[in-house]
Amino acid sequence: MNLIIRDSLPADIPAIAEIYAHAVRTGTASFELDPPDDAEIARRRDGVRAGGYPHLVAEDATGLLGYAYAGPYRARPAYRFTVENSVYVAARGQRAGVGRKLLNALIERCEVAGLRLMVAVIGDSDNAPSIGLHAACGFRHAGVLPNVGWKHGRWLDSVLMVRPLGPGAAEPPPPGR
Repeated sequence: MNLIIRDSLPADIPAIAEIYAHAVRTGTASFELDPPDDAEIARRRDGVRAGGYPHLVAEDATGLLGYAYAGPYRARPAYRFTVENSVYVAARGQRAGVGRKLLNALIERCEVAGLRLMVAVIGDSDNAPSIGLHAACGFRHAGVLPNVGWKHGRWLDSVLMVRPLGPGAAEPPPPGR
């Protein structure tokens, strides 16, 4: 697969919205119940980019196969070196290495930015593909929030996984940040 990972563009919004809508309607990776429209997806992308965080897409000759982004883990200033990631892959790109390439590129971009910890909040303990993807990219299990969401007629957990970025917590952040 000749895959290109690049920064997302406004022209990618319809494809991103389609990938996400499928995940919302059919899966448990997102706890949203109704897919947002293109305008809301664009607003979210703009917010990620305005915060200085990466928003990436994966494409091949057939079009967009997935997207990934990082954003603030929490709003309070003490969390400023920690990000939460999101990775979504189109059905036709799953099990082909798209998610791994996106997540590795996202990790690299966050390390270059001086961030120190990436948190994955994975929808549902049964989401073995996402848990496996994160483990393969160096994340370790940090806990489970049991039965925190109700979707598709059942209770869903949130699985927490973490991965140090750069030196992680082995040294303090640069002065002035």
